[in-house]
Amino acid sequence: MARKTYVEVTVCFGRDGTMTPMEIHWEDGRRFLVDRVLDVRQAASTKVGGCGIRYTCRILGRQTYLFFEEDRWFVESRE
Repeated sequence: MARKTYVEVTVCFGRDGTMTPMEIHWEDGRRFLVDRVLDVRQAASTKVGGCGIRYTCRILGRQTYLFFEEDRWFVESRE
């Protein structure tokens, strides 16, 4: 079962206002560098609900989704 986990994110802001996530700060203190942002689009989370801007990211060689919903970031995590 998946759950919505809110995380802190280090973001780089472009001159045009675009946001690029650089690092995810996990709830237990671990930090994960975003190797690459593969896609950015408006989308819903089919696993845990909610919608916003979905960033398809590569982190440690694995593809994952990072969502910016209203004013918070979340990931779909396993319980």
